[in-house]
Amino acid sequence: MHVPDGFINAPVSAATGVVAAGAVAVSLKGARRELDERTAPLAGLVAAFIFAVQMLNFPVAAGTSGHLLGGALAAILVGPYTGVLCVSVVLLMQGVLFADGGLTALGVNITDMAVVTTVVAYAVFRGLVKVLPRTRRSITIASFAAALLSVPAAAVAFTLIYAVGGTTDVAIGKVATAMVGVHILIGIGEAAITALTVGAVVAVRPDLVYGARGLTTPLKLRVGGELVDAPAAGPQPVAARSTRKVWITGLVTSLVLAGFVSFYASANPDGLEKVAQDQGIDKKTEEHATSDSPLADYGVKDVSDARLSGGLAGVIGVGVTVVAGSGVFWAVRRRRTADAGPTAVPQQETV
Repeated sequence: MHVPDGFINAPVSAATGVVAAGAVAVSLKGARRELDERTAPLAGLVAAFIFAVQMLNFPVAAGTSGHLLGGALAAILVGPYTGVLCVSVVLLMQGVLFADGGLTALGVNITDMAVVTTVVAYAVFRGLVKVLPRTRRSITIASFAAALLSVPAAAVAFTLIYAVGGTTDVAIGKVATAMVGVHILIGIGEAAITALTVGAVVAVRPDLVYGARGLTTPLKLRVGGELVDAPAAGPQPVAARSTRKVWITGLVTSLVLAGFVSFYASANPDGLEKVAQDQGIDKKTEEHATSDSPLADYGVKDVSDARLSGGLAGVIGVGVTVVAGSGVFWAVRRRRTADAGPTAVPQQETV
């Protein structure tokens, strides 16, 4: 789904750049309410994990592959505003360092892959958890559905953008049919990855999952024949609240996925690339401005061994993304602390 330079004309690219900048600005403000001292470092980790999993293209049809977009996963784990920022950081790193996604198309990619997927996914997720039973399984089910719908929504958004600012004269109906069709299949993979990841975190640390907050029904006790609310649980021990194990596990997993597993990813073109080739919307594709980057195309320049080159690039990408993402989210968290002054952080409810 990474749109290269040349697909969308300059005026529409500029307009989506303005939309993306506005969305990022709003998200920076909204993220202050979502992040606390436990979740702020995890947000950077979520960005790094999304970067790693996006390197794992999986086959979805003959000659076509797909990869995680990540908007649903980020929104459910760390919140919708922070989720927009997570995916935006990933897209920025990919565009600047790895020549993946055009620089003039960065606004298109952030609008489509960060904003649309996150907004659609979180709206679907919140709607489902309101009607489903208040259980951990419901969170996993809602995550699956939200991720599944977010991918074809992004495909529709790209089609609309292309209809307005596409640089080639093609039948938009055919583009829409092809884009939505293949991205429904990709959405199934997205949904599986999202549900498995959210389910795994909820199983061990539900207090760290933003989408799981506030879903616990208060415990009732029968006193004198009447049901009353049970006393609130006391503060958890510091060890129980620590995120160190989760952070280390997530980082190691990301490094393994990007550094080793990515070598076995499908080499077939992804959904957008395949549709572009078949429908002829790639005729005016421009060479990437950083195509001569030492890490272009997810390989380290001058390293001849393909496995080693790709693995090193993946490890570097995870490292750079987690550092950049963590820096952004710590800054947002510090700004919230400065604005609010010294206040106690309330204990989070669990499912």
